[in-house]
Amino acid sequence: MEQPARNAADSHDVIEVRGARENNLTGVSVDIPKRRLTVFTGVSGSGKSSLVFGTIAAESQRLINETYSAFLQSFMPSLSRPDVDALRNLSAAIVVDQERMGANSRSTVGTATDAYAMLRIVFSRLGQPHVGPAGAFSFNLAEGMCPTCEGLGRVSDLDVHAMVDVERSLNDGAILVPNFAVDSWYWQTIVGSGLFDPDAKLQDYTPQQWQDFLHKPATKIKMGSNNWTYEGLAVKVRRLYLAKDRESMQPHIRAFVDRAVTFTTCADCGGARLNPAALSSRIAGRNIAECSAMQISDLAEFIRAVDDPSVAPLVATLRETLDSLVEIGLGYLSLDRESATLSGGEAQRVKMVRHLGSSLSDVTYVFDEPTVGLHPHDIARMNDLLLRLRDKGNTVLVVEHKPETIAIADHVVDLGPGAGSAGGRICYTGDVAGLRRSDTLTGRHLDHRITLRDPVRRPTGQLPIRGADLHNLRDVDVDLPLGVLTVVTGVAGSGKSSLIHGSLPRRAGVVVVDQSPIRGSRRSNPATYTGLLDPIRTAFAKANGVKAALFSANSEGACPTCKGIGLVYTDLAMMAGVASVCESCEGRRYTDEVLTYTLRGKNISDVLAMSVTEAREFFPGGQARAVLDRLADVGLGYLSLGQPLTTLSGGERQRLKLAIRMAEKSNTYVLDEPTTGLHLADVDQLLALLDRLVDAGNTVIVIEHHQAVMAHADWIIDLGPGAGHDGGRIVFTGTPAELVGQGDTLTARHLREYVGG
Repeated sequence: MEQPARNAADSHDVIEVRGARENNLTGVSVDIPKRRLTVFTGVSGSGKSSLVFGTIAAESQRLINETYSAFLQSFMPSLSRPDVDALRNLSAAIVVDQERMGANSRSTVGTATDAYAMLRIVFSRLGQPHVGPAGAFSFNLAEGMCPTCEGLGRVSDLDVHAMVDVERSLNDGAILVPNFAVDSWYWQTIVGSGLFDPDAKLQDYTPQQWQDFLHKPATKIKMGSNNWTYEGLAVKVRRLYLAKDRESMQPHIRAFVDRAVTFTTCADCGGARLNPAALSSRIAGRNIAECSAMQISDLAEFIRAVDDPSVAPLVATLRETLDSLVEIGLGYLSLDRESATLSGGEAQRVKMVRHLGSSLSDVTYVFDEPTVGLHPHDIARMNDLLLRLRDKGNTVLVVEHKPETIAIADHVVDLGPGAGSAGGRICYTGDVAGLRRSDTLTGRHLDHRITLRDPVRRPTGQLPIRGADLHNLRDVDVDLPLGVLTVVTGVAGSGKSSLIHGSLPRRAGVVVVDQSPIRGSRRSNPATYTGLLDPIRTAFAKANGVKAALFSANSEGACPTCKGIGLVYTDLAMMAGVASVCESCEGRRYTDEVLTYTLRGKNISDVLAMSVTEAREFFPGGQARAVLDRLADVGLGYLSLGQPLTTLSGGERQRLKLAIRMAEKSNTYVLDEPTTGLHLADVDQLLALLDRLVDAGNTVIVIEHHQAVMAHADWIIDLGPGAGHDGGRIVFTGTPAELVGQGDTLTARHLREYVGG
């Protein structure tokens, strides 16, 4: 019997990339199977992100935007087409990244996953007494929110002492608020009101004057022939500064607001965000705020007991969402946890749960190191979710370094062989077994194991922590050994960060190097942040007989159009802002005159475009070379000197901070998951760096899940046994050999498998 002809629609089973040249890609052509799980591997800077995010996801997003009407497109960023000859068979791409979820205090884990919306409907149907539709349980709608705090759960108060110096008079500058200096317009409206003696000290005001000075509502006052509108200082500060979004403020005003505003739990709703009617309605003795405050794993149990047939389908979906959150290792969170307080890895996993519940299929999901912040025990659960997304008929693309996730791939694309200009080529494509046999750096390191350190270093003393009880910690006492490499481990949510970050940073000589964003990073780059630009500018000034300020993109030599950023930013109210290359200087950041000055044949823009590795050859000695050597030491040789810090990953930011801090001669370093973003081969280099720090007489404490770092440690502190209220205890302290030999914790099991594997 002859085979039926294959339908043409079924032939689009691979995404075809032809001639991709974005960033360091060297005209890459590759076929990526659709409806499969493809993992992209390679060292940091090899071009993985340029291919996956900068080419495939970017073009998918651009094509989707083009389907909107011209009117709507006029409000959208005009995304430029990636530098690629051809891309065929793309499907709509959804990027699930580690960007922190918006700083909006109205967004919680519950609202971000729709679990709270479902819970509201359940309460509107089953809650007793009955208080109305689901909107009556929403803290973001007028009908449900607590009227006092407007659904935020906390009220802001102004610290009067941050606003005024009561020992001074108005004429002496008693008002400390920005833009209220003596003789300013705002100052004149207060003095001109005639309500106060401008030479009297504020502490001598009568109670009525003090009340008027701070709290009098806007009032028309006639002084001679002038009509003034007077309002109290606190009223005006609230209107001018507190009603605005903190991120859009100028830095000096933001600093004032951070000093002057104190937040306290709303007394009327006790922080529950809802009005009394919503809080009166209960199911099985609990109101909706109590349900939202429960640990998600407990809430899942509570919801299982709700078996009313009228809400059965809804309860089933809610249960599925809560179970997925538990499964992905987020069962220790609560639905009322503010989204802005989640770490990058937690935010990515919350977004992932949202997509698991989606009815869409044949979508391309793009993940950026989804294992960040996960213990080996949790990685297995993360892998299950990636496979479930694939099995719904989606194409799943994952940029990843962990061998446990590479192992489940249907298809692997390995980029390299090196970083920056030494990368950008395809080293291998095919299945995992073929990768193991290939002689690529990734293939060689897949089964590479770090052995236990023998002998371990002996501590030179102890750093005691007593009675630690932050978040889920249970009154923990522990001694951190000095002069050795200590690894603090445990499943996500077990209390590692609470123990270390809650107890150590305030102590003398302790340097905490983490992955948090670097302030002011739109203008900053590795050259400015590390102080490397100073010796470079001096060298240019000397060679050309001109002043050094010309070579600063923040000063005289800056391109006037983009003010020396090289990019023009367009802020869009309803979505993320976009950056486009400045047309005047073509991204070179300087005026034409500055670019005529050269040093050994290169202008300042050429030097800032160099990678750290190239710059080390260009600056063979002196202060510049010392900084460049430290950047190379921490594995950042591929970074370009002028790359905006906003484009760095969390792991890269941490290593950049470490490079700077190494020059400070501290004695205790605290690192938070320094292996983030590191290829298996680079982990060896990181371990060598940690050894050098310890051997120079320092104490190094690392919060880490990577078994290679655990195996290399002198001492391990393991928290658990589980997450949230099932964690918060020390379940093991000792050497890695003792943990492997006698330990019975989750960490012990995985480390035993690793060193024995």
